[in-house]
Amino acid sequence: MALPVSAVLPQAVTESAAAWELADADSASRLAVQLAPRVAADGAVAAASGQLLAIIPPGSDAALTRQFQFRRATGSADSATGPFKLADVNGTTLQLSEQDQPVLAYNYGTITGDNVPEKDRRRFRACYLHPIWGLNGEVLTDDFPKDHYHHHGAFWAWPHVTVDGKEYDLWTNAGIEQRFVRWLARKTGPVAAVIGVENGWFVGDRQVLTERVWMRAYRAGDKQRSVDLEIYLVPLVPVSLQGAGGKSYGGLTVRFAVQRPADVTITVPTGKTTADLYDTPLPWADLTTQIAGAPDRSGAAVFVHPQHPNYPPTWLTRHYGPLCVGWPGVHARTYEPGQPHRLSYRLWLHAGAPDMDQLKLQYEAFTAVTKTEWASAK
Repeated sequence: MALPVSAVLPQAVTESAAAWELADADSASRLAVQLAPRVAADGAVAAASGQLLAIIPPGSDAALTRQFQFRRATGSADSATGPFKLADVNGTTLQLSEQDQPVLAYNYGTITGDNVPEKDRRRFRACYLHPIWGLNGEVLTDDFPKDHYHHHGAFWAWPHVTVDGKEYDLWTNAGIEQRFVRWLARKTGPVAAVIGVENGWFVGDRQVLTERVWMRAYRAGDKQRSVDLEIYLVPLVPVSLQGAGGKSYGGLTVRFAVQRPADVTITVPTGKTTADLYDTPLPWADLTTQIAGAPDRSGAAVFVHPQHPNYPPTWLTRHYGPLCVGWPGVHARTYEPGQPHRLSYRLWLHAGAPDMDQLKLQYEAFTAVTKTEWASAK
């Protein structure tokens, strides 16, 4: 099983990604690598080229530990450009493709739902991912669905946001909204596409929180793709967040384009669920269904990084389409100015219906990245 890896380099490296490689200590194989901006604790760029991205192929044996040498490339190296392309669409959307096949779109500008009544505040939104495409070109996510106009692709919002003693609803844009501020990075390479963006939470013209988001979409593998998502929240004033009572939604939500809830399978670490889960602590959850335009069932899992605050967070799962990570949960918590909070996830997109063993193995692979260590050369 191939393992996408993102690791902070022990020292700054400024040469191009094409000049470096990983050499397997136990074989003659060499892996293309990509250098990406190092991300600081508050989500800002800490160094120009301080993070290594690679996809580690399966090993030849069952060794629990593998070693690679990070070195200057010998001979020809993979193209630093790679198979990815980024294109700005309509001045509102940054769309990513791999070998001319769509991967995902980040909507940084205001998107209008023409099917939503004009006076409904849920008619407008920004700063979210949609569409996210599956491995066969199907659109996995939904936007402005009739049952919940405010659901929009992969988004992060809270129904209870309190500032200066007054409560707002970022979930439905009631008195507070997310707005694009600037790009932090838009880079492609042989391993992944990297998008970094800074947004603000605004109450009227007043910005109350800085939101920085990093997205790393790795090359597609055999019927699968990993998209890592890091959300950094830095309050500018005291901000209180709270999820929906009894349900816990408030945080990362992925709304799938479900056609028939009866065709949906939701799997969590304890197995397949037949009923929706409310306020339930989980490290991951997967939704699989028949998506329009796909030759077979497909879907995605949401993996929570083990260093996520209050790990494992509580969830709400719904067979009609949304997987909702609830953080900080149903009890309000106040966050002080200048204190950053990092919410880290992986969206594991898959063609076909994975079994429990596959899902557990993929989650173990995701958490294995936290055990990456650098050793000094002897």
